[in-house]
Amino acid sequence: MTEIRNELNALEGHLGELRRALHRHPELGLHEYETALLIERELDAIGVAHVRCGETGVLATIRGEKPGEGIVALRADIDALPVREENEAPYRSQVEGVMHACGHDGHTVMLLGASTVLQAHRKDFSGEVRLIFQPAEEIGEGTAPFFEAGALEGVKRCFGLHVVPDLPIGTVGIKGGLNNAGVDHFTIRLHGRSTHISMPQEGADALYAAAHLVVALQSLVTRRCSPTEAVLVGVGKLTAGTTYNAIADAAVIEGTTRTVTAETQLRLRELIEETARSVASVSGVTAEVGWSGSSTPVVNDENASAELRAAMAQLDPALTVTTGRGLVMSGDNMADFLDAVPGCYAALGVADPAVPGSDAGLHNCRFDIGDRALVIGAELHTAAALCWLGGEGLLP
Repeated sequence: MTEIRNELNALEGHLGELRRALHRHPELGLHEYETALLIERELDAIGVAHVRCGETGVLATIRGEKPGEGIVALRADIDALPVREENEAPYRSQVEGVMHACGHDGHTVMLLGASTVLQAHRKDFSGEVRLIFQPAEEIGEGTAPFFEAGALEGVKRCFGLHVVPDLPIGTVGIKGGLNNAGVDHFTIRLHGRSTHISMPQEGADALYAAAHLVVALQSLVTRRCSPTEAVLVGVGKLTAGTTYNAIADAAVIEGTTRTVTAETQLRLRELIEETARSVASVSGVTAEVGWSGSSTPVVNDENASAELRAAMAQLDPALTVTTGRGLVMSGDNMADFLDAVPGCYAALGVADPAVPGSDAGLHNCRFDIGDRALVIGAELHTAAALCWLGGEGLLP
């Protein structure tokens, strides 16, 4: 245990350099070309075989040399966000309007750090570790190419993590059961008819309909859903009109739903479509509703979570491992993998008084993480692989 911990600690400087390189050059979902090349260079340097999944996903494999079978999957997301960074750090984003504001640069190098240690100790465990570097999580995509490549075939356990600023550095949340909400992204397009603002009877006002629809959507939560179940409908964007004195002939509403059961997720889709059509009809316009970026709730396997808590307590007794972090309404398509394979998604605390921005919210323009968090994240990946593949002498 001490040997593994020392090897991970020795990687801190290198992992920090890698994270800062990724932070300077963030890439949006499905465009992570340079990010994928950096991942591949690092894997080549330690002798780990890899293939592309889709254009920017990377799937790598480490095979243990001990007798026995078993396959474990470790996943990290690699994409950035359309956020303009406002930090003044020397490694701030050099891409205008794009930033690693959700810590995926950290997730990437945490899995690379674990890869280095696992590759060095493959003589000590059996089976196989599959390393999934997934693109496009922020837009609800990127998992399909891994399923198509068979990355989850034969896998008995799957693990991933996400940095969280609401837990202090040195604290890890590993809780069985429901952890994150299911997510849908909806786009509602309203089609009306333009005319001069002084002759509204000659047109069909898409903007007026959109304003009513934004309000009506909120009533779905308070009047059409159970008050005992967590449900959220949020509208983040409304675009309409061309000038101040013309009736808008088109409007576009974009928003999201958050639900904690698959049944409610499907029911809410039906309600939104019904509401959009009804409000549009009353206003004399038409509506079409599109859906994208969907994921189911993130549900951790109880046994896998208990196994990993025990492994982390052995690997690094200085860490605080908690089951007390409650449900959060953010989503993650790590759920796609957990729907297919028992496993768990951990919450890695990163709030550190010595690191400005580490306690800022996710997707915040000032969010940042420190190097120590990278080591702890690599520990989590390493512990997951070893505890599920029986790392001989490494985790009693």
